[in-house]
Amino acid sequence: MHTGTWIGVNPEREEMPSGAEFKTVNTVLFDFGGVLADEGFRDGLAAIGRLSGVAGEDVVVKGHELVVKTGYVTGRAREGRWWDALRSEAGVRGADEALRLEIIGRFTLRPPMLGLVDELRNRGLTVGILSDQTNWLDEIDARFDLYGRFDYVFNSYHMGKSKNDPTHFDDVLKLLNRRPREVLFVDDNAGHVDRAVDRGWRAILFRNQEGFLREFSGQLTRTWRESSEKR
Repeated sequence: MHTGTWIGVNPEREEMPSGAEFKTVNTVLFDFGGVLADEGFRDGLAAIGRLSGVAGEDVVVKGHELVVKTGYVTGRAREGRWWDALRSEAGVRGADEALRLEIIGRFTLRPPMLGLVDELRNRGLTVGILSDQTNWLDEIDARFDLYGRFDYVFNSYHMGKSKNDPTHFDDVLKLLNRRPREVLFVDDNAGHVDRAVDRGWRAILFRNQEGFLREFSGQLTRTWRESSEKR
């Protein structure tokens, strides 16, 4: 098993890969909710809990548990089955369509992050989404033409595996035809970052958009400048 580098990100300052580490990277993969967009799943579940008279955090925990347990996140179950399970096990009330709008409407895209994606792609890097998502991501794409900004979209709903499975990272690497050290992964979930690192990837734990963009863009600019000077 490869051993990678986990670049920890704390609220005060994100620690970025060094220039030498950046030079090996030709592909950057971003998580969706919590990185490219606001965390609509968690925020939506909390709102649904409040509307149902149930503790929001309890619904958040149960929602994450059931999206895996029912197989919805890996495309093995339809959305309705997950809602039925959530109503049964978490005490949620409401029709599917009303409830889903509480979640989908909270996945607000982050223009500065999408701007970074565009910049990376214009510089010749491969960019992609690697997300534990459902059919909702396809609906968001239909509305905002999101996928057109990326070279790859790896959605657990269509791939049949989630980032909870370490072999998912191996599968993605094969599809990319990349070596582990050529890929940089940005996610706001420490467990997913750990699993990527265990497979040899470079990874950044994302916690703060402003600090992340400042440090990440600064390091890229320095690396690109050094590369230009050597030509």
